[in-house]
Amino acid sequence: MGFMDKAREESSYSVASGNDQPYVVLQVTLKEKFIGTGSGNLTELENVINKQAAKGYRLHTITTASAQSGGLLGGDRIQATLVFERI
Repeated sequence: MGFMDKAREESSYSVASGNDQPYVVLQVTLKEKFIGTGSGNLTELENVINKQAAKGYRLHTITTASAQSGGLLGGDRIQATLVFERI
């Protein structure tokens, strides 16, 4: 991954469990916009929630943790952990 690819990367998304489980745990890392304030990828979070809703899950719990990232393209990061429950 090159320097510009890293700069364009908007979020990371991880899945802790497989398909057809009673609960699904996902993490989305929201990253600050390169220029300006606010999250540059709230649509990513919205897409994750809507994708799980289409699979028959509802958002049960969401927690967040924030951290600062150093470096040239650093910025604040918010890691959202989402727990979805099958309905």
